[in-house]
Amino acid sequence: MINLDLTWQQAAAGAATLAVASAALLRAGRVMGEARGAGRLGDAEAQHDDPRRAVMLRRLRAAGAFVREAAVVVGLFALWQLAGSFSLMGPDGATDRARWLWHAERVLDLPSEAAMQRPILPHPLIVQAFNLYYDTLHFPVLIACLIWLFARHRERYAQFRITLVAFTGLCLLIQLIPVAPPRLLPAIGMVDTAARYGQSVYSATGAFQADQLSAMPSVHVGWAILVAMAGIVALRSRWRWLAILYPVMTMLAVVVTANHFWLDGIAAAIVLLFVLAAQWATRRLRRGHAGPTEPGRAASQPADSVVRVGGG
Repeated sequence: MINLDLTWQQAAAGAATLAVASAALLRAGRVMGEARGAGRLGDAEAQHDDPRRAVMLRRLRAAGAFVREAAVVVGLFALWQLAGSFSLMGPDGATDRARWLWHAERVLDLPSEAAMQRPILPHPLIVQAFNLYYDTLHFPVLIACLIWLFARHRERYAQFRITLVAFTGLCLLIQLIPVAPPRLLPAIGMVDTAARYGQSVYSATGAFQADQLSAMPSVHVGWAILVAMAGIVALRSRWRWLAILYPVMTMLAVVVTANHFWLDGIAAAIVLLFVLAAQWATRRLRRGHAGPTEPGRAASQPADSVVRVGGG
């Protein structure tokens, strides 16, 4: 399989390019807005041109804001790629820590990953579908969710982005301690399904990659949970609860492809829960410091103007 992931240098260059483009678009919008506000056009020309200029102004501002957010996301991706090349400990203990996880799961009486994988191995199409799911789906779905929130649910976008950044950052800190994935432990009886069918993004490079030992916690699972939460909170349809199937399928995919243990996904869920709890506590603390709202001021504000970012 062709590795479509950008290097951190390529992603950083892309983020810088997007940032420059965003600054140019926002600057053009400001200049147009100032010219419009200063009334530099004649009366007749202004009446004819004003609606078109207003539309152009809105489009420039929207495009600038969108490109700015794209620059932030690509910049974070560059940081993630860069962090994957660092570790606080050498790779020698990564397999020992993976074996510890395997034995801890047996103590906790969790299902065997090898037993989950075994029934699908005789079905090449299913195995290859899971490989493609693991290798290609998490980034497009996450980016699509960001675009959807930005375009349709802007009041929830900022909180989602903060949660995403905090969760990914904490995962990167934990991943500084290398832990091998199940596919690098032949003794437990699991098969590297991606390598078997030539779909591995690691073997495609022909060399060892440090982020192969960034298995704990599973960012794939954490992102899938976050995307499902965004859909459930933002939508109002009764069908929104089907979004739960996405993290469930992601958890199944990372396990049966031998890329993660159950505990990798459980740890990701715990990290995400910690981030959400910290955000909730921060909002409570800010409301406490802000004190009660003045009655006159509260009465002067229409209810529709109060928008709570993140929906609590």
